[in-house]
Amino acid sequence: MGHMYKGVVQNGNKRASALGFPTLNITLDDPAITGIFVARVYVAGDVHPAVAFADQKRNLLEAHVLDASVDLYGREIEVELLKKIRESAVYDSDEALRAAIEQDAAAARAFFRAV
Repeated sequence: MGHMYKGVVQNGNKRASALGFPTLNITLDDPAITGIFVARVYVAGDVHPAVAFADQKRNLLEAHVLDASVDLYGREIEVELLKKIRESAVYDSDEALRAAIEQDAAAARAFFRAV
C-alpha cells in the first residue's frame, strides 16, 4: 500500500480524544482513500506506529499514535498508510465506537508485531 500524506497537524473536534484515542489531524485531499488503516507517523526523524482514519466528510486524515502521547499541533508530519483494516462505519453509541477503535488498535499492534 504505502500511501504517504504530509500536512500540518490541526485541531479537530476532540471526539476521539474524549473517547481516549487522541488523533493527529492533517488535511486529506485524496478522495480514493477511505476507511481505517494501520499506519506510521513520521515527525522530525521519529517514527510512531499508528492507526489512521480517512474522514472524507471532513477531508481529514486522523492518526492515533499507539501507546504514546505526542503533542504535535502546528508541526508538519507524514502519515504512511500501510494496510487497510476495514471501511468506516456509523456507531449507535460512544461505547460501540470506542470498542471498534480498540479492535482497530489491536489489529495495528498485531501487524507491527508480525513485521
